[in-house]
Formats: sequence, C-alpha cells, structure tokens
Amino acid sequence: MRKSQKKRMSDSRHRPIHGAVLALLLCGFLPASILAKQEGQTLPVNDYKIGTKDLLEIRVFELPELNQTVRVAEDGSVSLALIGKVTVAGLTSQELEKNLASILDQKYTKGAHVTVFIKEYQKVAVLGAVGKPGNYELVGPTTILQVISQAGGLTAEAMKEIYVFRQGPDGQKTRIVINLVDLFTRGEQTLNIDLQPNDVVNIPVDRTLTVYVYGEVKSPGAIQFKQSQKISLLQAIAQAGGPTEWAAKSRVTITRKAGGTGKEMKIHVNLKDIISGKTSDILLEEGDVIIIP
Repeated sequence: MRKSQKKRMSDSRHRPIHGAVLALLLCGFLPASILAKQEGQTLPVNDYKIGTKDLLEIRVFELPELNQTVRVAEDGSVSLALIGKVTVAGLTSQELEKNLASILDQKYTKGAHVTVFIKEYQKVAVLGAVGKPGNYELVGPTTILQVISQAGGLTAEAMKEIYVFRQGPDGQKTRIVINLVDLFTRGEQTLNIDLQPNDVVNIPVDRTLTVYVYGEVKSPGAIQFKQSQKISLLQAIAQAGGPTEWAAKSRVTITRKAGGTGKEMKIHVNLKDIISGKTSDILLEEGDVIIIP
C-alpha cells in the first residue's frame, strides 16, 4: 500500500465524524449548516439575519455616490441615497445585496455590483455571576451556553437558575427560567436555547447571608449561608453547636427587621414543639438574631 494511502487512512480514523453523519454527507443529503451544528460549531455568518440597530456598510461599484454606512432603524429599514427607504430586517446580507441590485436595475443601471458588510451586529446583555459581564454580539445563531462561555463562564457565586428576559413583537416582556442543574448536570439540551437580539441573560449572584445565634448554645455567634440554600431555625442552632443543658427551649425569640420599615419585630418560638414535630420549623432571613435564654 502506498504511503499516501496509509496516511489518508490514518487521518480518517482520527476524525470525529459519526458514521450516520458521514453517510448522509456522502450521499449529499446533509446540508453544511446541519453538519456544522453536529460538530458543535455555530452556523456560518452568511446565515445571519439583519436586525434593528445593526450597522451596515453598503457599496455599489458602478455608483460610488451610493456608498454609505447606515444603521438599521427600529422599524427594520434604512434610508439610502437615490433609493430611499428600504426594509432590510430579516434578510441576510446576500439577500439584501440582490434586492438592492434589483432596485438599481429598474431605476439606474443594469448589472450593478452591490456589497453589504455588517459592521456591528445585534447584541445580548449578560449580567450577574459570570467572569466578564457585558454586551455580546450575535454573530449567527448563538445558544445560551455559547454566550456564557464568551462571558468567561459562571463564577462560584452563580445561583441555580438563569433568567432570560425577552421582549416580544407586541412589546410584552417575558421571563424564561433555566435550571442550571438540569442544563449542565443532566445535559437537557432543550434548555440550551437560541438567544434573540436584545435578550438580557441574568445569572443571579448567590449572596452570602448571615444570622446570629446567641445565648445558651455551645458556639454562639454568626452563622453564614447561601441565599439559594436557605437555613431554618433548627439548622442555625445546630451549626451553633446545639442548645446547652441550661437552655430554656420553650422561650426562644427571633428578632427580625420588618422589610422596608426597618422596625424590629420579635417572633416567640417554642423550640421543643419544633423538635417534636408539633409545629413547623421556621426559615430564617438575613440579619435575624436568635436568642436562647
């Protein structure tokens, strides 16, 4: 066997193309765009649909006076010299080139060579617990995992849910909730949604909260916990070492600042009833002070 044939066979063994994908490709049934997605790549930029606020550079070889850089208006149109208002939103750059060439054929010159270059793309905002919060361009179809990767990935403070805020054509805003455990750990790819222009991706920061346990416990002081995990009265007392033998368990008080007013309120608790299951345990809030006399 020739060396060149051996090399080709060796190379082919290392290419990560699944048999079914390869068979469809060889038969001509698999579009290149689908193959790109199979290999975990984004679709070609040529498939990008022009949207509002994109910045376009338009050139006409035969008519230099039409050369201009314009930003797409909110209604999806641009105003061009000699031509006037043209709707461009929803078109690829190639489709817009053909449309403009057709208009020029009818009004000015036959066979015009038009080029459209997208200088600035639509963007999405990524906020919260990522390495590099900010605005990111949508160059072709972009999933939520791809934009999080561009933003430096999740930080250790990320909560268990992602919120995608989206404005519909009717102006109504919706909130899409994505569970990070389902997306990352269980690999539910249906949650890896494609983002749309002007989406806001918010990964809330899981704040560290503090409550205070004083009195007849073995290790009085501050107890910290994550906002997403919450903590109950029994859990806080357990982390403080548990009640001492002198603790008056029936006369526990929780001092809490009422939301918005700043006034203090006292919650009287019989710890014995919670331990025995007669009453429910109490979820604590930031700044609660527990006194066990």
